[in-house]
Amino acid sequence: MESKESTLWRSLGMDLERHDAFLSPLPKVYEEIFLSQPNRPKGMAYFDTVMSGVHSLRVEELVAHKQRGGFVVGTYCVYVPEELILAMGGIPVGLCAGAHFSVPAAEAVLPQTLCPLIKSTFGFYLERICPYMQACDLIVGETTCDGKKKAWEIMAGGLPIYVMELPQKKGPKDEELWQSEVWGLLDEIRTRFHAQMPSVQSLQNAIHKVNRKRSALKALYALRQNDPPPISGKDSLLISQLAFFDDPERFGSQVEALNEELKARVGRGEGVAPKGSPRLLIAGTPMPLPDWKLHHILETSGGVAVAEETCTGTRYFEASVQGDAKTQEGLIESIADRFLGVHCACFSPNPERIEDILRLAKSQNADGVIYATLPFCQTYQLEFPRVQEALREAGIPLLSIESDFSDEDAGQLSTRIQAFLEMIGK
Repeated sequence: MESKESTLWRSLGMDLERHDAFLSPLPKVYEEIFLSQPNRPKGMAYFDTVMSGVHSLRVEELVAHKQRGGFVVGTYCVYVPEELILAMGGIPVGLCAGAHFSVPAAEAVLPQTLCPLIKSTFGFYLERICPYMQACDLIVGETTCDGKKKAWEIMAGGLPIYVMELPQKKGPKDEELWQSEVWGLLDEIRTRFHAQMPSVQSLQNAIHKVNRKRSALKALYALRQNDPPPISGKDSLLISQLAFFDDPERFGSQVEALNEELKARVGRGEGVAPKGSPRLLIAGTPMPLPDWKLHHILETSGGVAVAEETCTGTRYFEASVQGDAKTQEGLIESIADRFLGVHCACFSPNPERIEDILRLAKSQNADGVIYATLPFCQTYQLEFPRVQEALREAGIPLLSIESDFSDEDAGQLSTRIQAFLEMIGK
């Protein structure tokens, strides 16, 4: 007899055989990376539950929402405004993009010399093994890089895709362009789903929900400033990855509850690593679920990740929407304004991102920085020389790593990271 989960996945048009092959090794990997950690906070049990049902329980909620007349919007980027989608009756959800499993299928169509993030995304599309992608009524892409722009064109042949143009500068004309793009997304949702113009109340409620989630994550990162840290870097990474999938209100309350536990641990001087362990800031490209390789290697080598200057880290939650406007237009403009304060490497010039890295290294009491990029990610790789210069002037040790989602280079990375920790001298 077919399981409830299999029935759900089959109804979404998924390839069950390939999906099973994708999921089958994950429980063992998850146990090795996460559940085997000593002295782990009890509050992580909720996030373990979310992860165990990430392809079933949350997907059931999305399908139920659709059956009640709602819609689901898939996103790949922190520039897509969750608040607007929520205010109009939709559910925004992140899509699968961080696994090597789907890359070979993509390489049969796309160039091998392409960012692994795009290839992973495209492979999930080809193989029909991401239930979130299959459940979406609309996918919102963006123009953060040339590879993504061209991939959206191909995927639009089989998926409902709307692309937002992200400005490449931060001047008045660029702000005007971005405002028009946010209004364009609103018009697309209204037309496609026959949705009403969001009310002031619905906009305020959506802003409050997402701001609460971001504030909880910001407080979690602040607690990582302590020595010893009360939570591991890989647990913190997992939480921020799940922020793109889980219900925002429920997720925010669970992170808040975890933060209270972590505060108590700090008060007792209790941590997940010995006091004085080398503290590393991770900067660079996104680390989407289930990309845990770098953190696991670092934290089994004697170091600890104390923050992530990435789209799956601080760039996602540091800035909040100012929700004190009293009109629909004012609130929508406030939502758009918030996103131009997110310092992606796609912008040029981009001194603010270098300032972010220096500020985070200082605030998190980091002993060094690991600058991690995906192969062929030109924007982040080309920003490295300026980051390197700024960190050298600040006297902060730096290790540059280029790696994809596979485990083929795990041994090499382990050797390099251990040597870097020894160089730091802690």
